[in-house]
Amino acid sequence: MLLIIGILLIIAVIYFGRIHYKISQYVNAVPPQDADYLIILGAKVNGEIPSLSLQNRIDTAAKYAKENENTILITSGGQGPGEEISEAEAMRRELVDKGISESRIFLEDQSTSTYENIKFSKEFIPEDAKLGIIVTNDYHLYRSIQIARDAGLEVEGLPAKTPQITLLKSYSREYLSVTKYYIEKYLRK
Repeated sequence: MLLIIGILLIIAVIYFGRIHYKISQYVNAVPPQDADYLIILGAKVNGEIPSLSLQNRIDTAAKYAKENENTILITSGGQGPGEEISEAEAMRRELVDKGISESRIFLEDQSTSTYENIKFSKEFIPEDAKLGIIVTNDYHLYRSIQIARDAGLEVEGLPAKTPQITLLKSYSREYLSVTKYYIEKYLRK
């Protein structure tokens, strides 16, 4: 029995180590300039105030948008429990406050998951767009890009820093989310 437990433990360590390696490949991604669009993935809003994770995503997207004035921005995220406005609206407000023109911002405010963020955001992507960028926290970028590519999008990643206080929780949840993604992808085949 101890041998079986030991073998299973070794397999688990190797498996989660592999996932961590894949996630870490995107942590310092540098996207190309002049992308056609950014999809900024939502995260928790406290009332009307973006969480620290979401604020980091907004700040990262705003910096890119200021340097790439022809890139449109799609803010993606619905309204969850404890949120007085949608995540998309919270992002829009912050981006406008940072000097991004409202005419460049499109709101996708119905999604409740990363999969839906991508699926629903596709409606706002111009037909002639070739390259997009996914903006999310660094730990979340690997899975988000995989989901976007599965949906037929040509995308790169732009990582926002993950707040130190949430690192352990964020990575632990992401290992499980990546596992769920792998299982669902396998079952769809």
